[in-house]
Amino acid sequence: MKYWILLLLSIITTTNTLATDFVWKHGQQIMLACHPQEESVVQVALEMLEKDSYSVLGEKPVRQSKNWNIYVGTLGLSPETDKIVKKQNIDVSVLLRHKEAFLLKVLSDGKLVVLGSDKRGTAYGVLELSRMMGVSPWEWWADCTPVARNEFRITEGFQTYDFPQVEYRGIFINDEDWGINPWSWQNYEASETKGQIGPQTHARIFELLLRLRANTFWPAMHTCSEPFFFTPGNKEMADKYGIYLGTSHCEPMMRNTNGEWSKAGKGSYDFIHNKDNVLDFWEERVKELAHSDNIYTLGMRGIHDEGMHGTNTPQERKKALTEIIQAQRNILAKYINPDVTQVPQVLIPYKEVLEVYQAGLKVPEEVTLMWCDDNYGYLTHFPTKEEAARKGGNGIYYHVSYWGRPQDYLWLSTTSPYQIYQQMNMGYEKGIRKMWILNVGDIKPAEYQIELFLDLAWGIDKVKAKGVTNHLNCFLTREFGSAMAAYLLPIMKEHYRLAYIHKPEFMGNTRTEEQDPQYDIVSDLPWSEKYIKQRLADYEDLEKKAEIGSRLISKEKKDAYFQLIQYPLQGASQMNKKCLYAQLARHGKADWKRSDEAFDSIQVLTRRYNTEKWKGIMNDKPRSLSVFHKIPHTYSETPMKEEVAFLYKWNGAEATSGNPVFWEGLGYEGLAAGIMKGESISFDLKEISSDSVEVELRLLPNHEVEGKELRVQVTLDKYVSEPVSYRTYGLSEEWKMNVLYNQAIRKIKLPVKRTDSSHKLTIKALDEGVILDQVYIR
Repeated sequence: MKYWILLLLSIITTTNTLATDFVWKHGQQIMLACHPQEESVVQVALEMLEKDSYSVLGEKPVRQSKNWNIYVGTLGLSPETDKIVKKQNIDVSVLLRHKEAFLLKVLSDGKLVVLGSDKRGTAYGVLELSRMMGVSPWEWWADCTPVARNEFRITEGFQTYDFPQVEYRGIFINDEDWGINPWSWQNYEASETKGQIGPQTHARIFELLLRLRANTFWPAMHTCSEPFFFTPGNKEMADKYGIYLGTSHCEPMMRNTNGEWSKAGKGSYDFIHNKDNVLDFWEERVKELAHSDNIYTLGMRGIHDEGMHGTNTPQERKKALTEIIQAQRNILAKYINPDVTQVPQVLIPYKEVLEVYQAGLKVPEEVTLMWCDDNYGYLTHFPTKEEAARKGGNGIYYHVSYWGRPQDYLWLSTTSPYQIYQQMNMGYEKGIRKMWILNVGDIKPAEYQIELFLDLAWGIDKVKAKGVTNHLNCFLTREFGSAMAAYLLPIMKEHYRLAYIHKPEFMGNTRTEEQDPQYDIVSDLPWSEKYIKQRLADYEDLEKKAEIGSRLISKEKKDAYFQLIQYPLQGASQMNKKCLYAQLARHGKADWKRSDEAFDSIQVLTRRYNTEKWKGIMNDKPRSLSVFHKIPHTYSETPMKEEVAFLYKWNGAEATSGNPVFWEGLGYEGLAAGIMKGESISFDLKEISSDSVEVELRLLPNHEVEGKELRVQVTLDKYVSEPVSYRTYGLSEEWKMNVLYNQAIRKIKLPVKRTDSSHKLTIKALDEGVILDQVYIR
């Protein structure tokens, strides 16, 4: 009798537990309630959830207003939503305090409520369910097929909420000539209009943005592309997906000047001498967009990346820009909101506009100031206290793809995740919190960098708490499972480390857009035979491991594995082999066949990528630069660089005293360390047999954080150096070398007392922003 009572109690307890969890099983019909007045972006998110749940569980929720299992609502939109909040005593204070916030809660009866503070918050909340089911944001863009499940369960009492830390978060499709442009109009969305990136392509992009909890998009703007607003359905698709549209520094007032002026403008694009026609050009677009969500770029430059026409001096440009900004705001007040302070606006101080800003241009308080990196991932300006306190706040335009000097990197996306984090964290701490835009090129193959950047924009504190390596591990685990992630994590870390030292696109020692034709010729890198052979061995090891992984991965994940892991890693490896075996062959130290085989391997890999769905998306020789072609068989009589011996070598994080600020994964060996302003770190040396040594500092080539200096001071025992500055200017040769090799190098000779049995080397930061990568003593 006692046994049966215990068994009955067990059954009752189990049944009650199951009843109060939210459970969605394969074969189970789930009812979902959502008010019909919910905005289109919420409806889109629900359609995405329907597709996702079918992929995972083989079931779609049924829309029904009564007897629901899931309720979706935007706070304050309908009486039903407010009644549920009140009846269930749901704490919605977070939703009341934050834009685009969402809340998920399992009620006591096992029902699930999804609430948002506004339309985007509700959409993000809906798609949080997809995330919890295991659906990747890259389920379409990288063919990341979700794993089927028999049930999806959220435990009783579960509640979570989230909201963004940066208000406007998005991407810029740029330098699209060789990837997304031909792929879209020739394959995915075939069009008779050359270069037309149409609404179905943009729907896929906007779906990705929603999954990544982004809200802003700058459309492609090269002349190879039909302008975004000239293509029927594009603007409407952005509205449907709740996406803010914006434009770059040379496209004011939502006009793609590069592609539109020649077709819709009159006369020259010159405000000084053709003011009325320029104003009409801007006004026409603003009037058209009166009911859309947009962020209006103010100011004016020339067409594409040219300087402003009609002015010659900074003072003339300042006077013109003052008038231009006022005229633009008058247009916004006329068509968007009489209270123009409520209209999202941004000024991007770039090139000659930066000069004008520094000369005292008055920018309205509510206009966001958007700063740029140096095109190679290092922020060039950090807000002053006055700029950080502005109502309009500050933004950043950041690159993981770039066309320009000293060398393009448009093929493989290899920007170090640790560099992205370090720079964006520093920018956030200094007040860049309003708008983050990432130049992503063609989206592929920058998938991981895009996700990291947008995760930082959404919740940088969460990434900071867990670390970038953990973030990368979570990405790999979601896509390939925990066992495969454990295998791939060290491989991907090494892939990013090697590319941080020198990107695949830089391996030919060539330059772009330089006057000297010699820069077009693939030539030797300043590396020794020993170093080259070690680098080749490192890549060979990575490539073998990536190939083994391709055999271990499940059939359902093979496409995603090829796109996210195999192609970028093997492509980088083969580019290194092609160029480095060529360098050895030029000196009679290798067979040219090894270089030629590497070139052929890249072609095979790329042909494999460009099949069926992705035909035309991947181009392994953008701009047809010499570095991408088979390397001509030549021979050099100049000896290769010799390995330079050293007495000691340390990474910044290996300091023996002081308080180095460890930056996870950053640097040539992943052990760079920051030095706080006014503080020092030291390294211990043993006996030295010479009267002097050369101290070689290798620092992160970032830019000054405050003021106009970036300096250190070096002390060896009692000998103190003069302040050592390593800031760079404009497109100087030093800056070019810094970004090509990701180090700023300074050498100092200091005397040493041979009779001393031990010595101490101390490096003091005189300014904010000093990050020491390595130290060599010779």
